[in-house]
Amino acid sequence: MDFSSLAVQLLNGLASASSLFLVSAGLSLIFGVTRIVNFAHGSFFLIGIYLAYSLVTYFSNPFGFWVGIVLAAILVGLIGAVFEIILLRRIYKAPELFQLLATFALVLIIKDAVLWLWGPDELLGPRAPGFKGAIMILNRQFPSYDLFLIIIGPIVLILLWLLLKKTRWGTLIRAATQDREMVASLGVNQVILFTSVFALGSMLAGLGGALQLPRESANLELDIHAISSAFVIVVVGGMGSIPGAFIAALIISEVKAVCTWIGLVHIFGVEVSFSKLTLVVDFLVMAIVLVIRPWGLMGRPQVSIPHSSEFESSYRSPNLLLKIMGGILLLSLLSLSFIAKESPYTIVLAIDLLIASIFAVSLHFIMGPGGMHSFGHAAYFGLGAYIAALVVKHAGASMETVLIVAPLLTGLAAVIFGWFSVRLSGVYLAMLTLAFAQIAWAVIFQWDSLTGGSNGLTGVWPSAFFNDKLHYFYLTLALTTLTILILWRMLFSPFGFALRAGRDSSMRAGAIGINVKRVQLIAFVLAGIFAGLGGVLFAFSKGSISPDVIGINRSVDGLVMVLLGGVNALTGPIVGAFTFTWLHDVIARSTDYWKASLGFIILFLVLVFPQGISGTIDYWFHKLSEPRT
Repeated sequence: MDFSSLAVQLLNGLASASSLFLVSAGLSLIFGVTRIVNFAHGSFFLIGIYLAYSLVTYFSNPFGFWVGIVLAAILVGLIGAVFEIILLRRIYKAPELFQLLATFALVLIIKDAVLWLWGPDELLGPRAPGFKGAIMILNRQFPSYDLFLIIIGPIVLILLWLLLKKTRWGTLIRAATQDREMVASLGVNQVILFTSVFALGSMLAGLGGALQLPRESANLELDIHAISSAFVIVVVGGMGSIPGAFIAALIISEVKAVCTWIGLVHIFGVEVSFSKLTLVVDFLVMAIVLVIRPWGLMGRPQVSIPHSSEFESSYRSPNLLLKIMGGILLLSLLSLSFIAKESPYTIVLAIDLLIASIFAVSLHFIMGPGGMHSFGHAAYFGLGAYIAALVVKHAGASMETVLIVAPLLTGLAAVIFGWFSVRLSGVYLAMLTLAFAQIAWAVIFQWDSLTGGSNGLTGVWPSAFFNDKLHYFYLTLALTTLTILILWRMLFSPFGFALRAGRDSSMRAGAIGINVKRVQLIAFVLAGIFAGLGGVLFAFSKGSISPDVIGINRSVDGLVMVLLGGVNALTGPIVGAFTFTWLHDVIARSTDYWKASLGFIILFLVLVFPQGISGTIDYWFHKLSEPRT
């Protein structure tokens, strides 16, 4: 470690910051005006780099390279505008979380579209004309193209500042960011405004992807990396703040650069690899910033808006019809024993459906009644699975013991994560839960000696009696039923009413003596315990686990289940878990392009059932059954 290597690493960090800023600025613009948490923003980055590859390869000359980069960004902007016009414009009046579900469906569709058009192999683009070599800085070579990227970031920041501060369109954008309703009441055409903002934000993401082509190969995993980094930067900088996004990109990129420079060191005789921290350092920075400043570095405190009660009627005590339907479902599941020998896979799939239900019901408990949106609920599912595996392998405990101990230990982690999380709200709370989940994932992924690292743990089998799949199915069914009944009972207890009161208006709830944060923390811990139970059952059902059980994709699956069924419906998470898991299984076994197929089905369900499957059906059932006046 010397000064020259540190300087080069810091310059590398500046180049990375410029690329991240382009993507994050577009996401911040879109969220600031439309209030959509756009999961598909990383997909526009992905399209940008692939389009740039095709265009620069087609033109195959120095001038054509830069034309291809610019054309790729413009085309991505047009694609974003088309998506906004065809899809998002139809669901602006739907709850924000269902807009999020629609953009998740776009992620699936776009990923398979890119796979179909360009194939599964990584594509390495040409070097940028005029920037193919390196320059010497402190006797070390530094790519000249990275210097070009360092300059691009501030230029784009200045251009955006001029656009937002010195033009009428920019004035409307800033006004819409502050108060969309007031802008609409003044006669501004919000349709055109939203489309133009979405096009500009998408174009910035596409430009970020296109400019990365000379630095890295185009591959199908770039979308998830881009969107996760962009979300972190936007939240750290402050939602809707372009300068905040620039500062956050600089901080995170430079911290990563310093960690890479430090490398492997020994602290009090313990070997510590700072370079491995680059996998999670952005989430560590986000967690620290949100704990100290809950609205980001340059953001503004969120205004507490009372929870909409339009669909609150969905939370009713189970009536006779619901109890009959639940009884029929339970009998149907019990009858699977008659086909266990002829169709053993049916039992395996039924176990997966039940475990998914536990995971979704536990997440719904804090999202629906609690109003706390979690993007990192897989932390508890994965911790439950890993604790179970470690206790069985290293302590020799029985499965029956682990079924009690592991969820309780997971609850302790939920106490720690929840204590910080419940002090935030909205997107900031959701992103802090994601940060904690990613920190837990990084520990598991890199602690090879204990968790097996990326290989995971194997040989996690149930006890002798439950080694029979049918017996294990009965156990899973019993625990799933118990989980649902306990959480439903709590929902309609004084605790549940206090939880909903804090969701609807924390100020009013506090005024009548409810300790809102304590109630929310208890709900967080309960959700963590039952999610951990689902993880334990998952580990024993599969016999092995890997870091995927605690990854981002698992958290997203839980969100999709809850939203697909209906976050404001009592049976929503169950319906959503069964629907999503069954569709995922059937489609994945039917086509190589299962992601796109699943995405189109989710889009159809979002448009047909704007409050989720169970939520929409329940709403119209009670609407039509009300006596007419």
